[in-house]
Amino acid sequence: MSLFKTLAITFSIVALFVGTPLYGQSLRYAGPATLIWGWVVVTFFTFFVGVALAEICSSFPTTGSLYFWAAHLAGPKWGPLASWCCAWLETVGSISGIGTQAYSGAQALQMIILLATGTHKNGGYFVPRGVFVAAYMSLAIIWAILNSFSLQVIAFLDIISFWWQVIGGGVVIVMLPLVARTTQPASYVFTHFETSPGSTGVSSIPYAVILSVLLSNFCLGGYDAAAHLTEETKGADRTGPVAILASIALISVFGWAYILSLTFSIQNFEYLYDENNETRGKLVPAQIFYDAFHGRFHNSAGAIVFLCIVWGSYFFCGLSVTAAAARVVYALSRDNGIPFSPIWRKLHPKYKVPRNAVWLCTAISMILGLPILKLDIIFTALISISAIGWIGAYAIPIYARLVMAEKNFKPGPFYLGKARRPICLIAFLWVLYTCSVFLLPTLYPITWNTFNYAPVALGLVFTLIMLWWYLDGRKWFKGPVRNIDTQNGIC
Repeated sequence: MSLFKTLAITFSIVALFVGTPLYGQSLRYAGPATLIWGWVVVTFFTFFVGVALAEICSSFPTTGSLYFWAAHLAGPKWGPLASWCCAWLETVGSISGIGTQAYSGAQALQMIILLATGTHKNGGYFVPRGVFVAAYMSLAIIWAILNSFSLQVIAFLDIISFWWQVIGGGVVIVMLPLVARTTQPASYVFTHFETSPGSTGVSSIPYAVILSVLLSNFCLGGYDAAAHLTEETKGADRTGPVAILASIALISVFGWAYILSLTFSIQNFEYLYDENNETRGKLVPAQIFYDAFHGRFHNSAGAIVFLCIVWGSYFFCGLSVTAAAARVVYALSRDNGIPFSPIWRKLHPKYKVPRNAVWLCTAISMILGLPILKLDIIFTALISISAIGWIGAYAIPIYARLVMAEKNFKPGPFYLGKARRPICLIAFLWVLYTCSVFLLPTLYPITWNTFNYAPVALGLVFTLIMLWWYLDGRKWFKGPVRNIDTQNGIC
């Protein structure tokens, strides 16, 4: 694949509209100023993480990426354990990421149907839980089918995705404030701070600020996807790092512009959350779209079009996340690090893709979606698990790079030199902070419907994984199986 194709797939994962479901809640925690400036702060620290990963990717361009890097950078003593932890973090994060996009896509479709059939106030059809889950499952299956063909098919679709987000996103960003009959003043957007303890249950100002920034923490992740495709990419030691940094730069600019566009276009803040409004208070950006177009044209056609653009972003993002997750599972099974590895590392004889790994990831993500039938909070858990697993995996190779002897590192074309220690330290601490905040409860008082199940789920999964390591895995898992004659330096 070329640089542009790699960038297209990566940018599809670091999707422009991926934070849409989180916007309303994040805005409610501490008002627009925290949300707007929080994005800038998160972008600043995200670039440190991206630069640290880009240097490692330039030196180790391989499909195994993070866990391969962890094994070689941590050295022969700690490499197997570092590789094991990193691989399973990444596996859990990427597979739950499929579920996150399937949920978002199903929710956007739910809003499209509601507005197209007359809105909540006019008797429109609100998709019930059973149909919602069916839409979730259908999206996951479609992504698996498309990922069962040559990667060139995915690359082609993600080129469409790239322009879909650039052009479609540009239309939404520019047109929304122009269509809205009134817009919020700049003083409100950039300086207004207001907590809502009555609706969120969060009375602590620092806590409210941290939760408000979760949208930014979640959106600015997944850029390591370029590294998973390096074995299928031309000039991978240069293409991978460029794709990582370029995708961060693009989402930083477009994502901030999208949040600004939404915030400037708010007509009535409290009405956005009213359960009796046109969208039942279920998706704040959908209500912002509706208010803008209905206020100007007295119909919801424009809002439906904008929601279709958002839905398309989820579709392409889920397609790319499925591709990345399958390659994580394939790389781990290639090194015998997963049960029944011979099955999952098998490549399709014609298309040369890990089809079995694709369907394994899809099946697990579908199982993760079943609790939606009973609990609304499942989306929060999926987001938290995805973010902690995927972003948390960054910490291990970055820390290993931080502490290793420089003489043992064979740099690629992208090399930080003496700057690597401060950059890696800041990146490592930021990843730890990001993972920590996704473990926090997001609503109070804590009940069965507000509890963040991510700590319980992750605690159970990783307890089993580490028990497996100490009881059995450490006896046979030695990290990536070397199938070439050259080897980079180790600690």
